[in-house]
Amino acid sequence: MKKNIAILGSTGSIGTQALQVIDKLSDKFNVVGLSAGNNISLLTEQIKKYSPKWVCTASKDFAMVLKKTFNNINIVYGDEGLNEIAALKEINLLLVAVSGKIGLKPTITAIKNKKDIALANKETLVMAGDIVMKLAKENNVKILPVDSEHSAIFQCLSNRSEVNRLIITSSGGPFRNSTIEEMEKADLSEALAHPRWKMGRKITVDSATLMNKGLEVIEAHHLFDISYDDIKVVVHPQSYIHSAVEYVDGSIIAQIGIPSMHIPIQYALTYPERTRGVETESFDFIKAAKFEFYEPDLIKFPSLALAIKAGKTKGTATVCLNAANEEAVFAFLEKKINFLDIYKITKSVYDNYKPIQNPSLEQILSEDELIRKITQEKINNMRQR
Repeated sequence: MKKNIAILGSTGSIGTQALQVIDKLSDKFNVVGLSAGNNISLLTEQIKKYSPKWVCTASKDFAMVLKKTFNNINIVYGDEGLNEIAALKEINLLLVAVSGKIGLKPTITAIKNKKDIALANKETLVMAGDIVMKLAKENNVKILPVDSEHSAIFQCLSNRSEVNRLIITSSGGPFRNSTIEEMEKADLSEALAHPRWKMGRKITVDSATLMNKGLEVIEAHHLFDISYDDIKVVVHPQSYIHSAVEYVDGSIIAQIGIPSMHIPIQYALTYPERTRGVETESFDFIKAAKFEFYEPDLIKFPSLALAIKAGKTKGTATVCLNAANEEAVFAFLEKKINFLDIYKITKSVYDNYKPIQNPSLEQILSEDELIRKITQEKINNMRQR
């Protein structure tokens, strides 16, 4: 029996690769819904190819453009449109591959409607992990991780009561061998030159600061209900080991493979089955030659430590961290600030923020808006100096 799937963020990196997986497994999936932001040309091609019943765009104007061509499908827009797709009765699985806080509400909507979630949106758990995981448990919904690191842990994890710690690997990013002085002068092209993975611009910059790895620690804490003290980050430049689980008897089970997002995406979509899909290169231990491991340098990459601190603080501390960092990264992408200013701004906002413990969803979203405004003001003040 085919799974009916909706993809939020179908024109992004994860969304397009997910559709490549579905192309190879067309006998297993029906694409019922698609959503995209501003890439209407690619979305148009996807509609023609997959014939979804529902489509969501970022704005009403884009929706009206599509309606002129596709008058036989339901075309919605904005946050409400995402929620409409997330609530569709006919879908079995929702792939949340949008970037940013807009993924939070439709994820919660889908969970309340008892839809399994293939999750590739960090903000959902970073901002509201306690709420989301509680709802998933109450509604007997599976949260299937798409990130390579969390997928690796998910595949290696058998009995949580026997786990000693989780080991999350990091390539170290493009500045692993750079000095702080070199990082101070780094331009946008250098920050976006990730040595192993091809990703969206925002997440690539987060990988360059190692904030991304800190956010992954927060996600892992919520996904697997593991203490922050029992989650370790290890720099592994080759990116062959995608993460590992150490058990109480000393055994370590790791998930190994070439750096390809098709593998974790496919596993999330086909779980609990494994099947042949997109052809990927077989891992060759001889060609791999060596596996290297290092401690992360928290002097050069303090964002990692700040993220873990926010996670341990709980409440809206992670909301502050995420919002401030995201606004700072956007400013860097627009060449308004320097690379090292991302951390300086994020830390300054975080240090002056008093988190709310046990927040409601409304409080989370309200605090997110407030923090973004504060961060934008700080960025503008910095530029005027």
